[in-house]
Amino acid sequence: MDGTESDNDTVVEIRAHDSLAGIPAQDWDACACPEAADGHPPADPFTTHRFLSALETSGSVGRGTGWQPRYLTAHLGTEMIAAAPLYAKSHSQGEYIFDFNWAHAYENAGGRYYPKLQIAVPFTPATGRRFLVKPGYEATGQAALVQGAVQIADDNGLSSLHITFCREDEVASGEAMGLMHRVSQQFHWLNDGYASFDDFLASLSSRKRKNIRKERAQAQGFGGEIVSLTGDALRDEHWDHFWRFYQDTGSRKWGSPYLTRDFFRQVQETMRDDVLLVLAVRDGHPVAGALNFIGRDTLYGRYWGCTEHHPCLHFELCYYQAIDAAIARGLDRVEAGAQGEHKLARGYLPKQTHSLHWMRDPGFSRAIRQYLKAEAEAVEEEIEVLTAYGPFRRDRQEEQE
Repeated sequence: MDGTESDNDTVVEIRAHDSLAGIPAQDWDACACPEAADGHPPADPFTTHRFLSALETSGSVGRGTGWQPRYLTAHLGTEMIAAAPLYAKSHSQGEYIFDFNWAHAYENAGGRYYPKLQIAVPFTPATGRRFLVKPGYEATGQAALVQGAVQIADDNGLSSLHITFCREDEVASGEAMGLMHRVSQQFHWLNDGYASFDDFLASLSSRKRKNIRKERAQAQGFGGEIVSLTGDALRDEHWDHFWRFYQDTGSRKWGSPYLTRDFFRQVQETMRDDVLLVLAVRDGHPVAGALNFIGRDTLYGRYWGCTEHHPCLHFELCYYQAIDAAIARGLDRVEAGAQGEHKLARGYLPKQTHSLHWMRDPGFSRAIRQYLKAEAEAVEEEIEVLTAYGPFRRDRQEEQE
């Protein structure tokens, strides 16, 4: 691809790749997670070479999935200074910031919405950097990635480019380059320096505190034990059980699971130190489980499933065990995935999430910009209302606001 000019008139070369196999892991991770060079967890495990490679080589993305890799890299001479997980999409599934209504309107007007381009981590509604830039090249690298992705979309006559679950600092620079900002919301648990789960409970209103204690007692009385596994404590048989849980949930929510069994095998092989698997075990056999990924300051709840249904076990494994783990590890927050107002009563508060968008058609772009303005106002109002109904004591509620 033709180069783009950086601030100092040095040409930045943009390359598109259909596989991570041609991008050395150390070069990608020097852009994606330079903070992990000290051996500690990356801020965001989902943009690491090992996670994205597991998606690709397991067949979870690629031919037949609707997620066709087109990874972008930016180079100054022989040095790779930036990268982005870019995909050509033939549908809008597995994104969690959805544009189905945009596609419907575009095609009703006679346009072809798909394929489109998406900078995202597939099937992963977790906020993180989407423009992966090596320290010292922030402005140059991000500008090159945005310009390169827009050029690919425009040159190929594609309808649009979407950057989902990006960070707020990326929003500001993206808007400055003409991208449109969309605001959505999720529920996150925030660690206010709690020393224990009881310390967290003390911050709640009496009624909510009693309800959570009741739910935990019900869940923990399911007739077995709850175990949390990470690193070398994980075994292939644990993933066999979790695969069954994941299939059950996937078939009910999405029709068919997004991830393949081989993805979990590769997670065991290359990422077992990055995961926390919580299992409910009865009579020696796991009957339910929740999978979390461990970031530097955040625990990311990802998947849940079960083969037996027990009262409140979902809340215990997905939400309360995650809070316990975050407090024990000194993590700042728990991001428990998309949707779910039921999380509010369990200490998870609504927080903004962000995405950036580019539309090739000027008229459609104007319409979307107006839509996004109205949507942002509605989301802001919803967050304000939901926060007011939060479970915290009034004095703590005011601090949260």
